[in-house]
Amino acid sequence: MTLDTAASPTLAAWRVVCLCAGWCGVCREYRAVFDALAVAHPQVRFDWVDVEDEEALVDDVDVETFPTLLIADARQAYFFGPLLPQAGVLERLLANLQRGASGSEGASAEAQALWQRLRAARE
Repeated sequence: MTLDTAASPTLAAWRVVCLCAGWCGVCREYRAVFDALAVAHPQVRFDWVDVEDEEALVDDVDVETFPTLLIADARQAYFFGPLLPQAGVLERLLANLQRGASGSEGASAEAQALWQRLRAARE
């Protein structure tokens, strides 16, 4: 899917990226929940990124707590941080971000840079 950053974002343009590690037990357990959410929300793209397997992509971003999620639309990242590994928590956060995106200034500069790298690598 190619995202048009010039157009106003639609729900289909939303992405949820989980930054995880293969050695992390919480991440392994969360994977099934994350995959089920992807099926339940086909209008949103869900990506799983192993921070060790894709070290160059993650670059110098220090992920201290797993799972850490990045949520963005076609224009920018709105959330970057650890999140309880529960489906309902992610669904509520995503819905709130989608409703308030037009008035939000977005996530940190570090999150924006990571989002740009992820978009370029995963398109």
